[in-house]
Amino acid sequence: MSNNKPILYSYWRSSCSWRVRAVLELKKIPYEYRPVNLFSGEQNEEKFRSINPFGLVPVLMVPNVSGDGHETLFESLAIINYLEQTNPEPSIYPKDTIQRAKVAGIVEFIVCDIQPLQNLGTMRKAAEFGGSPNKGVEWNRYWITTKFKQLEQILHSLSGKYSVGDQFSLADICLVPQVYNALRYNIDMNEYPTIKRLFEQLLANEESIIKSHPDKQVDSDAQKKS
Repeated sequence: MSNNKPILYSYWRSSCSWRVRAVLELKKIPYEYRPVNLFSGEQNEEKFRSINPFGLVPVLMVPNVSGDGHETLFESLAIINYLEQTNPEPSIYPKDTIQRAKVAGIVEFIVCDIQPLQNLGTMRKAAEFGGSPNKGVEWNRYWITTKFKQLEQILHSLSGKYSVGDQFSLADICLVPQVYNALRYNIDMNEYPTIKRLFEQLLANEESIIKSHPDKQVDSDAQKKS
């Protein structure tokens, strides 16, 4: 591992990878970026499967305690929890235990109840069962709009400047990639004014979100065209 920097295996459009990139940027942890093309199926090749048998990104490789090798971490929230424990400042959670639990609840709703339903494999299977590529898009739009109605309601009651109160947190870091994904499917965000406000504010003002944006990654379409 070069210079003992963590190595992040990532795909530019992956919501899960964006979460980890944002936390790395927030905590100012230098890392090496290694792209994995999910669209072409690179995650299923033996080379990557030897790193993560799950065939998923993100993967973060970090130096082990003895300094003579590395540990391979997988699943975005597990990686983020590791980064929070090893680099506690600035924290991605409020100090207040109730507020912290509310942040965790928003995070779990996005990470477990919304985002997995739009995974590339899930969408392709929905299209296959529906007999048309359009059925995969319809699947995504249905679940995003259904879940955003619920998320809008709770964020309307919990949010201040940020998703939960007035402190930037992991809830915000998870919200932005999910809205970015919704916009790819032409979801009308005017139907969700609280979510829209938070997304636009975070995307415009939060350095960690801006630096970790998909378009800024070396494997993005934007970077390939430049």
